Amino acid sequence: MTYLLALATVALIALTAAAPADAKGCIKGAIVGGVAGHYAGHHGKMGAVAGCLIGHHEAKKREQTEGNATTHQD
Repeated sequence: MTYLLALATVALIALTAAAPADAKGCIKGAIVGGVAGHYAGHHGKMGAVAGCLIGHHEAKKREQTEGNATTHQD
């Protein structure tokens, strides 16, 4: 059962890694999340994934806010 779960995880990672990605905010978030996850119960990989997602979301939100601020100036 563990072998099947590991195989499915590797297949999922391989499929997601093949798609091009915009990594804005992901690298910093992955580093911070990985360190936090490591110290919070040895879950560094899960922390890195969560940190990447949150970092990317925050960067996208910041980009949209800055974009709106520059277009509304009169």
